Amino acid sequence: MGGPGDPPEGTPEGAPGGGEDEYRSVVFDESFVRAARLQEFSAQERMADHAPAVRRRPPLRRGLSRQALILVLLIAVAFGTAIYMGVRHPYQNPAARQPVEPLRMTVIPLSPQGRVPGAADPEFLYAHSPAARFRIGAEGIPLPAARRTAHFSDSQVVAALSAAKEYIVKSSLNPEVIGGQDVHLVRVLLDSEQLDQFDQSFQHPVADGRHQPTGWLVRFDQTRAELADDRIRVQGSLQATEADASTLEVTADHTFVYALKPTGSDRKARASLFTVRRELHFRFDRDDLRLRQAQLTVSYVQAGPLSCAEDSTNHLRPLLAGQTAKAGGPAGTDPYATGGFTALCGSLAASAQPKV
Repeated sequence: MGGPGDPPEGTPEGAPGGGEDEYRSVVFDESFVRAARLQEFSAQERMADHAPAVRRRPPLRRGLSRQALILVLLIAVAFGTAIYMGVRHPYQNPAARQPVEPLRMTVIPLSPQGRVPGAADPEFLYAHSPAARFRIGAEGIPLPAARRTAHFSDSQVVAALSAAKEYIVKSSLNPEVIGGQDVHLVRVLLDSEQLDQFDQSFQHPVADGRHQPTGWLVRFDQTRAELADDRIRVQGSLQATEADASTLEVTADHTFVYALKPTGSDRKARASLFTVRRELHFRFDRDDLRLRQAQLTVSYVQAGPLSCAEDSTNHLRPLLAGQTAKAGGPAGTDPYATGGFTALCGSLAASAQPKV
């Protein structure tokens, strides 16, 4: 006998067991009911209004998902910004950079008027020379108070002064440079457009006012002299000015005093003082300031005691304690004075020598 839900003659052969099994694949969940376009009125609504049994529901509003909406808004903002920037700041080619001037240099050897004074103690020589109150090393190259200019900020002026000081320190005080062992330390500080001139100066030195290594840096002939004291005395000044709207200029004027002795000699060897006055002119455009590089445009050098008869183009060949020059020169020149340079070969004034 069949169950309450079975047909009178029972479940047909081959049919699924149970009538409800035919509809198990159809699921009327809540979302399906809500999505239906036709909705049946309630019995009370049909009695009151004689309305049809069903009514048509308004279509569901399927808006964009939140992620899609955000993406559309971002694209719109980016597109609008691109249009605004194109109108507000149209692309312009950068202004052509001014050509970098080649370095102009003058190296003036100063010949002693007699024998070069010497002493076993370099401190004694310093104490009895015009360098007695000079500072030691980079302390003798203080940065001045920096003030902004019409077209350059305080920080840019400081950057120019700092780059000039770094060049002076590396080219005048570094033992490896002074000893003629390394020029790369100075080379990397120069504007890239001056590197060819720099390299040619060291590969083929010529006393032509353009290609003298001693115009770029201070270095001694190591077959003749070496430092007797690495505490080099320094005094001088730095000054920055605005050349034009795109260029800063720095002028440096410093006197360096080195205690030297014969190469390979012991500590008891007599030392002597060697004086170098360097006046350097630097230029900095905005690219140089950004890269911390310098354009060295002018180099005036006075150095002695030297013999005017010897070539000081590639290395400085100092006269040491007790030595005399082979040839003299014009009237005495004092590298401690602040006057201009007057000769291509001068005499070292007696007042510039230690009193021993």
